Amino acid sequence: MGEGGVTRGVRRSAPGSRATPLELFYDLVFVFAFLHVTTATAGNPTAQGLGQCLVLLALLWWCWLGFAVLGNLIRTDQGIVPAISFVTIAAAFVLALSLPKAFVDRPGGLYGPLVFATCYFVVRVSETAIFLWIGRRNRDVRRRWQLLALPALLATALIVIAGLLPQRLFDGTAESVARLLCWIAALGVEYGVGLALRGTGWTVLSAGHWAERHGQIVLVALGETIIALGFSPSETVGLPLTWPVLFAAVLGVAVVAAMWWAYFDTLALGMEQTLHRTRDPGARATLARNAYSYLHLPVIAGIILFALGLKGLIHEGADPNTPSWGIPLPSLDLLALYGGVALYLLALIVLGRLMLGAPRWPTIGGILLLVALVPVAGSLPELIALGMLALATTLAVAAQTVVDLRRRAGVRQKAFEEQLAAEEEHTRWRGHHL
Repeated sequence: MGEGGVTRGVRRSAPGSRATPLELFYDLVFVFAFLHVTTATAGNPTAQGLGQCLVLLALLWWCWLGFAVLGNLIRTDQGIVPAISFVTIAAAFVLALSLPKAFVDRPGGLYGPLVFATCYFVVRVSETAIFLWIGRRNRDVRRRWQLLALPALLATALIVIAGLLPQRLFDGTAESVARLLCWIAALGVEYGVGLALRGTGWTVLSAGHWAERHGQIVLVALGETIIALGFSPSETVGLPLTWPVLFAAVLGVAVVAAMWWAYFDTLALGMEQTLHRTRDPGARATLARNAYSYLHLPVIAGIILFALGLKGLIHEGADPNTPSWGIPLPSLDLLALYGGVALYLLALIVLGRLMLGAPRWPTIGGILLLVALVPVAGSLPELIALGMLALATTLAVAAQTVVDLRRRAGVRQKAFEEQLAAEEEHTRWRGHHL
């Protein structure tokens, strides 16, 4: 299949390609999926529930990542690919719908763990089938893709086995633990083989597309924190609008804004530029895998944990029965709130070191400050604890920006020049052809 050519309904991507509307449509499913992950975990505020949350998130991430890889290889909005993609999107949505019942089934209706397993199987198999279709005319490519397909099939088989665990062998807590162990084994296969193969059979055709897609899913996760801040299963329309509600809203948005700035202001642009500068296909694939496929998972996990800590906080502040500044946060919510931001910042530190070769000392200091504040925040009303978190996060991000001023100016200037060049080229083409 030639550059930009079509072979039986599949059109190859190109170095300058960007994200398609169909890929953004797929991301909408993950808005719902992330919301369901936090909702399910909030209903089970235990260490086991938190572990299940992280495993669910890792499986969701791999489902999303497969489609991102696919979008980097072919144009997902061309030929027959949209029709196949709609099957994947539908399966991913039902997968998200079944998340609260993925570990322990509830009476009535379909068997939740098996529904989840079946949908995961459909998502991964449909993605793998397209990969095999792409390389069917090239024997070497086909063999490499077949090698990559084996772990996906093995992992999905483990998920199906987890869904089929007979209750006569396991009951109650033992059943959910056994299912969790099967899922962890599946994750070990998916993530472990990805590390062992070192990018075999895959190259990043468009560095811009790869960076853009990961930036978009980070935005989706940050959007989930805004939803979690005010969302509650209870009815909120009849509750009054009070000063604590406004205070909680402003503080929550302040933390989200600081997290957005820490990633998108300079780091995301610098990482994309580094990926563009890496010309060797093998080295680029390895860098893309390490920095994006793997290290962006703790970025997303940190955001989702923060959203879990925020969940329903505005609703509680609006309740007349709640003290003006709220009650002290439960231990799990407090750890999720502070730990989520700390995990997010830690992932950015590793990304900055890997992609830009730069230590982020102010951010490291910010993490240490967050850790030190946790015992203090645990005894304070929830809005005060959130205010301390907002202040510490904002100070850490602001200090990092000041330290990076010279690098920031260079990175952003290059990004702006690239934007201007692309706009000029597009204007020239449109003037000639349209």
